[in-house]
Amino acid sequence: MPLLQWLNKDQAVRTAAQCAYRLLEPVPELSYGDQNSENLLIQGDNLEALKALLPFYAGKVKCIYIDPPYNTKSAFEHYDDNLEHSQWLSLIYPRLELLRELLAEDGSIWVSIDDREAHYLKVIMDEIFGRSKFIASNVWQKRYSRENREAIGDSHEYLFVYAMSPESFKNSRNYLPLGEKQLKLYKNPDDDPQGPWQSVSLLAQGYRPNQMYKIIAPSGREHYPPDGNCWKVIRSVYEKELQNGAIYFGKDGNGVPRRKQYLKNANGVVPWTWWPHEEAGHTDEAKKEANSIFGSEISFGTPKPERLIHRILHIATNPGDLVLDSFLGSATTAAVAHKMKRRYIGIELGEHAVTHCQPRLVKVVDGEQGGISKSVDWQGGGGFRFYKLGQTVFDSYGYINPEVRFDALAAHIWFAETRSPKPPAEKSPLLGLHNGVAYYLLYNGILGDRRPQGGNVLTSKVLELLPPHDGPKVIYGETTRLGPERLKQQQITFKQIPYDVRAL
Repeated sequence: MPLLQWLNKDQAVRTAAQCAYRLLEPVPELSYGDQNSENLLIQGDNLEALKALLPFYAGKVKCIYIDPPYNTKSAFEHYDDNLEHSQWLSLIYPRLELLRELLAEDGSIWVSIDDREAHYLKVIMDEIFGRSKFIASNVWQKRYSRENREAIGDSHEYLFVYAMSPESFKNSRNYLPLGEKQLKLYKNPDDDPQGPWQSVSLLAQGYRPNQMYKIIAPSGREHYPPDGNCWKVIRSVYEKELQNGAIYFGKDGNGVPRRKQYLKNANGVVPWTWWPHEEAGHTDEAKKEANSIFGSEISFGTPKPERLIHRILHIATNPGDLVLDSFLGSATTAAVAHKMKRRYIGIELGEHAVTHCQPRLVKVVDGEQGGISKSVDWQGGGGFRFYKLGQTVFDSYGYINPEVRFDALAAHIWFAETRSPKPPAEKSPLLGLHNGVAYYLLYNGILGDRRPQGGNVLTSKVLELLPPHDGPKVIYGETTRLGPERLKQQQITFKQIPYDVRAL
């Protein structure tokens, strides 16, 4: 497969692995509403924030939507969108790598982009996710009026969609509801007791001997499939549908046979790649939404309309699913996810998280009625927890930061060993079982004894206090007083803190 090369790509490929692993520190005074909410708003560099999320959310995110800088070479007040091309590629590559790790097996990632970097982004995503994971390049009509400032007016953007399992995505994605245009197709001119219907073709391409029978219309006219076609169903199915009044021959009973498709059985329409502004909103609508929330003087420069994000989340998720946006911007994704009763994680850099994202989500919790609120009957409720990036787990010498607590190190070690998020459990030296191996952590006096010869050191007494496991065991601690033979006898692999604790 052809790969994209650029200046400093080798460094970009290593960036995610070399990125410092930081703790997430709660900021209670900026949290709001239900304090037990699973919704998170994180302030900090999104690369470091994504890495901090890995031990807790790897493989758990159902839908990722990001709206990264477009590299338009224009000055934006709230973020730098004037990146040189190779810098833009180096920015997006490691972030996509970490986003892939967070995506669930049946999850999908949606990326907004315009023509300046779209084709380069496609090649990068092919490399990171795999060409076989590509789903579609949706075209969003972002303007409803002509753009006359350029040689050729810019009226659209793209939404690249990839899925970890395209088959799972196809089976689980939701249909779009029927719009006014589709609903107008359903009528009931013959007073069919099954209600409104529209007629669809009874023909299929190809040749199947058992689908090449003669059909006689009520007028007596005989019908055969034309060359290169056959009927869609075998004769017994056709006769059953005919008996049920589900075959239509036109007003005079002399037309080509067609099947009735009933409105009551219409689940919706399959999403397609053309997203007109009438259905998915437009930039003017988004600007008005932002102005109403923030005021025109401090509003965000290039927001997305709530209807666009609603369409994405409607297709890709269901209530309760986890949504992630690591370029949160004006918090549209989090606001829409909240109103649609999805769980969410939003990441935004700098003061913008406090001046724009947090106030907007406060208004959502309080029941603001802009955007999609009325269409989803949003009345308020729920909450979110605010976090900021805190201390690094390891210092510049590779030692564990003394500020790191047991829960944080336990999550880190579990993920480093199993590449999966730590399951929720009561605080215990036994972190869990994975593939028949029990993992233990002796740290921060988890057994209530902080003396050097006590609970952080593996001794015969400590071993007796550990939750038992009849099988292989990996035990992390400061040191061990057990000899090699005893460790082998007990099926213990001992790993010393901090030397055997791997960075992510």
